[in-house]
Amino acid sequence: MPATVAWISIAPVKGMRMQELTEVELGPEGAAGDRQFFIVDEQQAMVSATRLGSLLGIVPDYRPGPGGGQLALILPDGSRVSGQVELGEPEDITFFTVPQRARPVLGEFSEAISEHCGTDLRLMARPDDRPGVDRGEYGPATLLGVGSIGRLETEAAAAGQPGEIDRRRFRMNFGIEGIGPHEEDRWMNHRVGIGAAEVEVKERVGRCAATTRDPDRGDVDLKTLHYIKAYRGDSDSPEPLPFGVYATVQRPGLIRLGDPVTVAG
Repeated sequence: MPATVAWISIAPVKGMRMQELTEVELGPEGAAGDRQFFIVDEQQAMVSATRLGSLLGIVPDYRPGPGGGQLALILPDGSRVSGQVELGEPEDITFFTVPQRARPVLGEFSEAISEHCGTDLRLMARPDDRPGVDRGEYGPATLLGVGSIGRLETEAAAAGQPGEIDRRRFRMNFGIEGIGPHEEDRWMNHRVGIGAAEVEVKERVGRCAATTRDPDRGDVDLKTLHYIKAYRGDSDSPEPLPFGVYATVQRPGLIRLGDPVTVAG
């Protein structure tokens, strides 16, 4: 069975619900609209679902475009905040503890997020000089094999927690079907064609506690890290508990569901 793109997803706002797509433009800084925005607390420090699971209850819908594009946030009670993205003046913030300059998103977005989460939060646009993804320009695209999730489900079932594991827990851009469990690990330092784009796989993605949270509700309900450690804890990955891979973008291009995935020799 040839390898193909099984899913495409982005997180327009870091820490919030994933947005599912049928196609996306992949550029040097990642998938269009991915991690375009993030949240800071009262100390101007970035927060994500690892720390604040209630963020996952908010559904973002971002449409890139002229003047900043259009953003909508749908709250669990069905209320909606939307509008043209307008930005304020740059401010000092910390992004993964690194000092940065970022611009706040104006309007009612921050108030709605704060009310939902029960704490003062602000919505910011990603820093101009840094992609919003975790590894910056070194890893703006992420890939995960469908078979890898199946292997994890086997481990969880053996430990007494059977059932399907929601792929959204891992917050990856591209799912790949038609390959064996963790076959994507063997793509490191290889170029991989995905639709009209091409990436170079750099390393495996280490996992954090965000994967233990339900991707809709945000509560901790699965011992994801425990199950990964059970059979991948002795991996030589630079990032612990690896699951999936990240890559640089060598050739930008459009990627659609069902597109072929090819690995260069």
